[in-house]
Amino acid sequence: MTEIVRVLIVDDSAYVRQAVRQMLARSPFIEVIGAARDGEEGLEMVEELRPDVVTLDLNMPRSDGIDFLRKQIARRPVPVVILSSASESGELVMQALDAGAVAVVQKPTALASEKVFGIADDLVATVKAVAVAKVPVAKSTTRSLAPIPTPRALKTDVLVIGVSTGGPQALKRLIPQLPADFPVPIVMVLHMPPGYTELFARSLGEMSRLTVTEAQDGDVFRPGLALLAPAGYHLSCVRTAGGVVARLGLRPLDTPHRPAVDVLFRSAADVYGERTLAVILTGMGSDGTQGAAWIKAQGGRVFTEAEETCVVYGMPRSAAEAGLSDQVVPLDRMAEAILGAL
Repeated sequence: MTEIVRVLIVDDSAYVRQAVRQMLARSPFIEVIGAARDGEEGLEMVEELRPDVVTLDLNMPRSDGIDFLRKQIARRPVPVVILSSASESGELVMQALDAGAVAVVQKPTALASEKVFGIADDLVATVKAVAVAKVPVAKSTTRSLAPIPTPRALKTDVLVIGVSTGGPQALKRLIPQLPADFPVPIVMVLHMPPGYTELFARSLGEMSRLTVTEAQDGDVFRPGLALLAPAGYHLSCVRTAGGVVARLGLRPLDTPHRPAVDVLFRSAADVYGERTLAVILTGMGSDGTQGAAWIKAQGGRVFTEAEETCVVYGMPRSAAEAGLSDQVVPLDRMAEAILGAL
């Protein structure tokens, strides 16, 4: 990557193009090199200008964002950040992620106001992070590993997973490989804007042998169930008389993300102790490192995704460099490593 990240904006709204340009101008390490009014013009400008990152609207005339993504990824993969509004179809955002977009940043609904600049820090951080991203090949797997022999003595009572940038694609490659008789509950935190986690959980469930749902407060953990934290709420493990359940909440308020991987991991360590297995997959930042340290302190184990398969090697790198990773595993081998560690 060059020192300056070169960005192309693709959006049919002149106001949004100008607003995004102004937001990105807040960073001395980002240069906006052009702005296209639709997907067709965007394809031409990518070919001409060779940007490091594209920010992309989805609803545009002539050629929309999905059309742009499919054609551009087929030609030459480039990191694409979707700028979506809450009013846009969540299904459209899911299609964009499946087509190869690496991140989603949500626009405020009131575009013609100063509120649009509220996303500036998030947008700048995301653009800088994905500039070095490896754009994932649009593929999923329905291959299931062999069923787990039963009975067997388990060393693990819960699998907790933390993931961010590139996470939807990573989970769609990992979770479908796990067999229907997976013997412990799975609890996942994925950094994603509000409005999309329920749709994503449903989509992941349709391609998996496990039951995958967006977590609701009080959901009882059980084998074969994979719970995904809803955007905007921390997800914790809480032991009750009826078993371990999901607890949703807004606190702590001082985390960079809600849900936070650190919150989930720490609660799992408190409840399950040494019988916790944690996995940190692709993502920007360091969320999960403090939680991984808590899990290790209780005797649990932590696996991190290898750099070569990460879209962004941030969260796994942070935990690995802190000496918290028991195994560094490529994504395509992660399911095998998990099953072998149960």
